[in-house]
Amino acid sequence: MSTRPGRLGVGVIGAGRVGAVLGSALRNAGHAVVGASGVSDASTERIETLLPGVPHLDVPEIVERSELVLLAVPDDVLDEVVSGIAATGGWHPGQLVAHTCGARGIDVLQPATDVGAIPLAIHPAMTFTGTSLDLTRLVGSSFAVTAPNVVLPIAQALVVEMGGEPVVIDEKDRALYHAALAHGANHLVVLVAQSLRTLRQIGVDDPGQMLMPLLNAALDGALRNGESALTGPVMRGDAKTVASHVDQLAQAAGQEASLIDVVAGYRAMARVTVQRAVAMGVLSAQAAQKVLDELGSSGIDDGWEGL
Repeated sequence: MSTRPGRLGVGVIGAGRVGAVLGSALRNAGHAVVGASGVSDASTERIETLLPGVPHLDVPEIVERSELVLLAVPDDVLDEVVSGIAATGGWHPGQLVAHTCGARGIDVLQPATDVGAIPLAIHPAMTFTGTSLDLTRLVGSSFAVTAPNVVLPIAQALVVEMGGEPVVIDEKDRALYHAALAHGANHLVVLVAQSLRTLRQIGVDDPGQMLMPLLNAALDGALRNGESALTGPVMRGDAKTVASHVDQLAQAAGQEASLIDVVAGYRAMARVTVQRAVAMGVLSAQAAQKVLDELGSSGIDDGWEGL
């Protein structure tokens, strides 16, 4: 344990991309990382690289040594890990227990809370490479924090020490918060990758270079102005252009089977864009129906009207 005032002995359970980086950030803030665990070769390598000198220990020993236990395990096993430690009497009163699952609050930590441990849910709203590059990217990043009101300042202080900006999220809102992040980040990657594959199909050597200015401008506009930054044929009601897009994408998929998801993705996102254009008053119901007809949608039955 750390001997500096206000410093904690931190144990990292799950030295994956997130756990090893956050452990390193806490160490840089002056806390002592007393042990880390990981089951894969990659986790062992991260401990050696990001947490040099920190012993690779099993879970019970980490819990026993730690004033703050950082649980950075996969979401689907978090309940099992917390309950398993509780079943062996591992948790103890006054111990800080923090997890990094975006979709869960402190409810999952109830087995630890029942014996007097202090529950914290801390989720960084960013993607991780599991390398030292992430330490720089943590600075200024938002972290969702959920904790009992009396100890909320502790969670916020830990985030600030790691360079982040704490944002309080209510327990009941954690799943919706995480859904918003996953929808935006993960599906953005899929959409961009689909565009890249389509451009490669027509022989563009560096599709990333072609798309970068366009996508950077679109993302910046969306973050600043939301849907009012939307442009393109759907927003203009150019049904014939949309029809040509669908036709050409279908032909490309016929020639290259790996592009079949691009056709489905274009149609799905175009339908949603129609919904938003109508809701914003940019597109009339008549013009919207023409676009939907070209997309193979029936309009009202597709659930767009009035959304």
